[in-house]
Amino acid sequence: MNIQIINGPNLNLLGVREKSIYGNTDFESYLSELKAHFKNIDIAYFQSNVEGEIINKIHEVGFTYDGIVLNAGAYTHTSIAIADAIAAIKTPVIEVHISNVYKREEFRHHSRLAASCKGVIAGFGMHSYRLGIESLLIS
Repeated sequence: MNIQIINGPNLNLLGVREKSIYGNTDFESYLSELKAHFKNIDIAYFQSNVEGEIINKIHEVGFTYDGIVLNAGAYTHTSIAIADAIAAIKTPVIEVHISNVYKREEFRHHSRLAASCKGVIAGFGMHSYRLGIESLLIS
């Protein structure tokens, strides 16, 4: 099984930015934990601060991978283009968020992506990614 994790803007700063919201762990450290937990799954990782690069990655893996776990960051609330890319592919996408977006600013309460995704997981810290992968396994 091949799973692609895609992180969007500013998630390259995990472990550094807004620790009260995003925690102290950088994503590469957490990725090692995920790979150790899911030993029989090939987990690929991609991060970009650029919307078009995220769309290109979705297109690249969206017909051959078994699942995508996507944290599009702030693009979740603004990007019709990423929503269209998700709708255009065959691979199921799970939208994830580290924080509970519904406890934050109101503009974060709406996802432009959710309707194109298989499901949404939010508010479980870095474990949102593990839950996203697990949801793909029970599909």
